[in-house]
Amino acid sequence: MDPTVTTDRLILRPWQDRDAAPFAALNADPRIAEFLPKVLTREESDAQMARIRAHFAERGFGLWAVEARDTGAFVGSIGLSCPRFAAHFTPCVEVGWRVASPHWGKGYATEAAAASVAYGFDTLGLAEIVSFTAVINHRSRRVMERIGMTHRTEDDFDHPLLPLEDRLNRHVLYRVDRDAWADRRAGHAD
Repeated sequence: MDPTVTTDRLILRPWQDRDAAPFAALNADPRIAEFLPKVLTREESDAQMARIRAHFAERGFGLWAVEARDTGAFVGSIGLSCPRFAAHFTPCVEVGWRVASPHWGKGYATEAAAASVAYGFDTLGLAEIVSFTAVINHRSRRVMERIGMTHRTEDDFDHPLLPLEDRLNRHVLYRVDRDAWADRRAGHAD
């Protein structure tokens, strides 16, 4: 059974067949794809959902389907995954998020990402969790900073799955380790 995590406002839960349509709508939204290579067709979205489910089956964790506790609305996909490309920081576990645009500005990405990181350290016993995005994706970078991740310029990289000339190619890498996370939770962070 895939794990479920709850926060004050959200349920991070296993994927259900009913999630396919709202996930496809999220993936087809050009606002969501601003910092992704492209919008996805329904077939591509369904294939991505199948890969997410397979990741859970293989590793016991992954990107959850996220819903609002008060309405049951599909909010997006947030959780932990293992990148499928090689870079100077892989293999690793990444915290990532994709939130449907009607739910932007509510702090859901930060809330669910923090819960995902806590799950990674407290339940999975991970030593470090990373997150990355295009240099120009300032909204996601703010989420990374809000959850206590730090950025070092020397970790920035060209994404190996994007052409060098692509405006999204240059990426920033943020990190947090178990000790820094524990200090932050204990109130010892600067």
